[in-house]
Amino acid sequence: MDKPNSAMIIKQPTTNQEGRKITQYFVSIVATLMAFNAGTILAWTAPALPVLESPNSPLNRTISDSEASWIGSLAAVGALCGALPSGYVSETFGRKLPLLALGIPSVISWAIKLQGTSLEMLYAARLIGGFTAGAASGITPMYIGEIAENSVRGTLGTFFQLMLTVGILYVYVVGTLFSYSSLQVLCGIVPVVFMLLFVKAPDSPTYLLKKGRRHDAEKALRLLRGPSYDIHAELNNIQYELDKASRQKVSFAKAIMKKASLKSLFIALGLMLFQQFSGVNAVIFYSVSIFQAAGSTLDPSICTVIVGIIQVIVTYFSAVLVDKAGRRILLLISSSVMALCLGCLGYYFHLQQKGEDVSNIGMIPLVSVCVFIVVFSLGFGPIPWLMTGELFSGDIKGFASSLAVTLNWTSTFILTKTFQSFLTTIGADWTFWALASICSVGTVFVFLFVIETKGKSLEEIQCELAGKPYLPNDNDKL
Repeated sequence: MDKPNSAMIIKQPTTNQEGRKITQYFVSIVATLMAFNAGTILAWTAPALPVLESPNSPLNRTISDSEASWIGSLAAVGALCGALPSGYVSETFGRKLPLLALGIPSVISWAIKLQGTSLEMLYAARLIGGFTAGAASGITPMYIGEIAENSVRGTLGTFFQLMLTVGILYVYVVGTLFSYSSLQVLCGIVPVVFMLLFVKAPDSPTYLLKKGRRHDAEKALRLLRGPSYDIHAELNNIQYELDKASRQKVSFAKAIMKKASLKSLFIALGLMLFQQFSGVNAVIFYSVSIFQAAGSTLDPSICTVIVGIIQVIVTYFSAVLVDKAGRRILLLISSSVMALCLGCLGYYFHLQQKGEDVSNIGMIPLVSVCVFIVVFSLGFGPIPWLMTGELFSGDIKGFASSLAVTLNWTSTFILTKTFQSFLTTIGADWTFWALASICSVGTVFVFLFVIETKGKSLEEIQCELAGKPYLPNDNDKL
């Protein structure tokens, strides 16, 4: 197959025509059903642990604090194992097929939880479910970033976190209204629905062109953009970028050491690190326990449902705002207010541990957690996932995305495994104050290092990372 000539490739579309958006939205929503599934896996401990710690435990015995900690954190261990190879697998087999295949082990994990009568079976189910969540978190943002037009890339890029929060809320509601067994069945339905819908979705046009399958790429892009859209200009631009990367191809060691590569890795890894060490998953995993320990006058299960509803609503508004307000400002607001909320939460527990009467401020835990979830969902929840799909050049994208997601899940494991120990050892007050300090450092990190990617093409982003002016026909190395 002859390659299009460079003059034709570098020419941008001469009209303001944009593709049909509804298909891009629908495919992105279907793809992020695995994020929904990941949310159910993450939040499962909130309604499940109280049951497992009760005399009515399906294990025919109550579990210890240490066992509860492992049940909570093993999902992150599985996710770490899934995230590590996700970049290589998606580069080898495409974005669609590996993502579709993840539905099978996910269904198996819920089936094991349903039938599980031993602690070992629950451990295995958490590992398997976590594996699917980790792999999906590595592949899905990459897939969405490659099927979306620039004008909606930011909005669609936030869908991963949005569906994650919907999955969390789903578990909170189902766990409140239904039995432990029904919870497993109703969660197991999600990956089944995903597989039934996603089997008809197109693969990434970028991946298909990379493999020399131009006809398949044309079919995929026509499905995504609509029959009246001129797909050839966009395909030619994608092909040009791939050809350019091929001409400039160097060893992986040299590619990763380029200024743009190092800076993109630094930003992405930093965002993932601060996202998890903000303490959000500790708050989610142990939300019921936090409200119980605070002696809140509201039913703890109702509190977590309220938190879940707020998280979904605000993440939706973040999807609307991210392509208008930009990434940096939302991240700065998010991290600074999170620090304030965690500081207030720590102060409440400090007063409580000193034996002071806190009955008149019993709403502080709920308000602090709700505002924390609001600002997290506005910025540090969705934007690190979005920027992971934006920052990396094609020659390091697979490796870099896997590395960023692996760090995210490693941080999740460390925090969720040690959170209960810190509460016991240094107290809730100092634990939340430490997390507040980390959020404060995160604010400084965003201000000093994170670039704005709103409305920019991949090439523009790479030029900014390299500290070079953007020239549309510039073929120099970045």
